[in-house]
Amino acid sequence: MNAGDTGPRARQPIRSFVLRAGRITRAQRRALAELLPRFGIPYEARPLDLDAVFGRRAPRILEIGFGDGAQLLELAAAAPQHDFIGVEVHPPGVGRCLLGIEERGLRNVRVIAHDAVEVLSQQIPLGALDEVLLWFPDPWPKKRHHKRRIVQAAFVALVADRLKPGGLFRLATDWEPYAEWMIEVLAGERRLVNIAPGGRFLDATDRSITRFESRGRRLGHRVFDLGYRRI
Repeated sequence: MNAGDTGPRARQPIRSFVLRAGRITRAQRRALAELLPRFGIPYEARPLDLDAVFGRRAPRILEIGFGDGAQLLELAAAAPQHDFIGVEVHPPGVGRCLLGIEERGLRNVRVIAHDAVEVLSQQIPLGALDEVLLWFPDPWPKKRHHKRRIVQAAFVALVADRLKPGGLFRLATDWEPYAEWMIEVLAGERRLVNIAPGGRFLDATDRSITRFESRGRRLGHRVFDLGYRRI
């Protein structure tokens, strides 16, 4: 395929998400129109100057697929000395998170409404992040859909590139087969070391419970937390 091929035969990247038409409130629409220019970072295929974005130099944490932003807002409010970047593609969730940023008066959060893989590969500089958070990504349980799972070897290498030495990649899922998949894929990245005793899953975590986790627990699902240190 030629680099300029944009016809129907051009190969499209496999996405780990499907954009669904969800209900968006009037307040969320206002947030997207008025607050995204204030608290958002436009997607551009070039590395960001994060010191300029936040107006300071501080530890930087990026959350992939923040949903409604509840976890991101809690983390940012509890750690004003850190800067947080949230990446999400679904407009209602982005709008709700922006409303939370405004309501809480948070100055250490920025939002990117775009595909996280492209954000990591194009916008985040090498070695710029202290933590990357991936809570409850879509498990794509059917075998024919496993290629859509975000946790793949190329994605894990991308995360490792963007973490500082000593940086942490934290994941969680309530789907046991996906947890085992994560263990297997992450074991192939030599720059990341599992920090759990025994090299498997963490027994406890200091994070708050997400909405997806609460739903999974009500259904009787076990939650699997993983942590990997960049060496």
